Amino acid sequence: MDCLYNRKLAVACGLVTIPSRRTFDRRLKTISTDIKQRISTMGYLFATDRLVDLSITAIDSTLMKAKGSVWHKSSMEKGIVPCPGIDTNARWGYSHTKGWIFGYKLHLTCTTGKIVVPLTADVTTANVPDNRMYIPLTSSSSIFSLSSLRYMVADPGYDANKLYKYNKKVLGIDLICPVERYENTPKKRLDLICFYRSVLGQTIYCQRRISIEPLIEHIKSV
Repeated sequence: MDCLYNRKLAVACGLVTIPSRRTFDRRLKTISTDIKQRISTMGYLFATDRLVDLSITAIDSTLMKAKGSVWHKSSMEKGIVPCPGIDTNARWGYSHTKGWIFGYKLHLTCTTGKIVVPLTADVTTANVPDNRMYIPLTSSSSIFSLSSLRYMVADPGYDANKLYKYNKKVLGIDLICPVERYENTPKKRLDLICFYRSVLGQTIYCQRRISIEPLIEHIKSV
């Protein structure tokens, strides 16, 4: 079954066979600065050729350490570079699991399901909030205008009223992420909480763990 699927995938990509992992590794080393456009184009082709399931998509980010020595905040504020080799373009960002990291942040959207494919990507300094990159990532590709999209799953960093409205009015999809209840919670927010905690909501949200989370770890490992 997998061999048949691979042959269909190769034909759809205009190839005789699917390239080996070593071929992909060699090719990736030559990719130029238009990587964002390449990822977006690849994701769109996979989507329009119906090689991937677009009904549930995912978004996430990860911090990446800058090379060389860190630039401490006290020196940064004074404009002092204490030693050579410091990446002065990098900034400090905080992760609940890894603490403070001096570097950059990879922002990524992808498909879920059997085939996990990156759809859009961007890199910012580590201090840029996740929710600030949501609209740029989903508006930079025509993928997110396709009618087959239904849900976007995300972590609590994307829990923002602005994004819920944007998803409904602009993308026509639902944003599913952990929603905290607080005193005098508005009804619209209560509805979001109820759906997230429902069996269907949890089934959809669990797609993050088997799609974008391992994809990001794989990207960082290579």
